Amino acid sequence: MKNIVVFAGSNSKNSINKELAIYTSSLLENVEVVILDLNDFIVPLFGVDEESVNGIPKRASDFLKIIHNSDGIILSLAEHNGNFAAVFKNIYDWSSRITQKLWNNIPMIVMATSPGSRGGANVLAIAKSGFPYMGGNIIADFSLPNFYDNFKEGKIINLNLCTSLKAQVIQFENSVHQ
Repeated sequence: MKNIVVFAGSNSKNSINKELAIYTSSLLENVEVVILDLNDFIVPLFGVDEESVNGIPKRASDFLKIIHNSDGIILSLAEHNGNFAAVFKNIYDWSSRITQKLWNNIPMIVMATSPGSRGGANVLAIAKSGFPYMGGNIIADFSLPNFYDNFKEGKIINLNLCTSLKAQVIQFENSVHQ
C-alpha cells in the first residue's frame, strides 16, 4: 500500500490549509495516509551561525525522513504576506541543509487556500516555481479561493472547484500508483 504524507505549511491549530489537505487525502483510494503537524517539528530559527554551533536539529532530520519514506506528498500552503508561513519556511530551510533535493522527486500535489478570492495564489506560484529546484515533482496543483464560502462540513461545496480538485487528485493518484 502506498504511503502518502499530508500536511499544511502552517502551525495554526485551526489551519484551513490542513483541512483542505486532509480532505484531499480522503479522495484517494488504496493508500495509507500519514498526517503531519508542523507543530511537532519545531526547530530553532534557521541561520548559518545556529547550524555551525548546534548542527542540524533532530526534528528537521525526523521531518525529512518521513518525507523521504513516502510515496506521495499532499501539501497545502498557508500564505502569509504573499509568501510561505514562517514555520514552513524554517523547516524547509533546515531540510534543505540536509539535502538540497529535499522533496526527493516524490510525486506532490501542492495546494493553497485562503479566506480571500485569490486562494493563496502568490504562495502557490512561489512553490511551483521553486520546488522543482529542490527535487519537487509537482504532479498537480490546486487553489481554493474564499475558503469559508467554498468549504463546509469538511468538504468543498462548490461543484466546479470540487470537480477541478478531483481531476488534480486523479493525476496525482495515477502518478503515485505507477
